[in-house]
Amino acid sequence: QVQLVESGGGLVQAGGSLRLSCAASGSIVSINAMGWYRQAPGKQRELVTVITGIGSTNYADSVKGRFTISRANAKNTVYLQMNSLKPEDTGVYYCYADVSRRNYWGQGTQVTVSS
Repeated sequence: QVQLVESGGGLVQAGGSLRLSCAASGSIVSINAMGWYRQAPGKQRELVTVITGIGSTNYADSVKGRFTISRANAKNTVYLQMNSLKPEDTGVYYCYADVSRRNYWGQGTQVTVSS
């Protein structure tokens, strides 16, 4: 079994920054892609960003230039640096990890951006 634990969410004013972390633990042989989704109230969950095992990244258009994903493979941890936050970035942020071709999810962390 694999567990993902997120941290770093909170309340911030528009224009501010937050850094999310997600650490994977448990029966891990190898982690392929890791990434972040978010879900705003009343909306479907959407992909924010993903990073592959070799460090290739992809971002949703809405966060390009503001968010940066990175990972520390030795720690099985993925990070999301969020700058220039906007009220529309508000939502629950979920990390995921592709561990041996099976997806695991974190419990989610709330990010609220006030205007």
